[in-house]
Amino acid sequence: MKERAQELKASARRGSKAAKAAEDEAAVLAKIAEMQESDRVTAERIHAVVKESAPELAPKLWYGMPAYALDGKVVCFFQSAEKFKSRYATFGFSDKANLDDGTMWPASYALKELTTADEARIGALVKQAVN
Repeated sequence: MKERAQELKASARRGSKAAKAAEDEAAVLAKIAEMQESDRVTAERIHAVVKESAPELAPKLWYGMPAYALDGKVVCFFQSAEKFKSRYATFGFSDKANLDDGTMWPASYALKELTTADEARIGALVKQAVN
């Protein structure tokens, strides 16, 4: 929660929209660079897949973790295993994502490592989430 409060304060005192977007992406990349190797590699690949699949999503920090927002609302996010003392990292979607499929659908995925097929699946879900 402290990280989220700092994120909100930093967001409020920035200048132009372009400068804010550049600072937000730099903050996401810096946070990814701080992660332990297994989380860092996964987060870097997730970042590339999200940017390629939905360039309209803006990277930003959300509770100290990389997230991707549309019109200021977080659509998807990455959570490192290390930060949450978990055996796996997760990639998840907020309720703003357009993934509704019947009465039940997955909103987050456990990630031990990423294959090419996993990246394709994530890319397809991200595209669906913003449409």
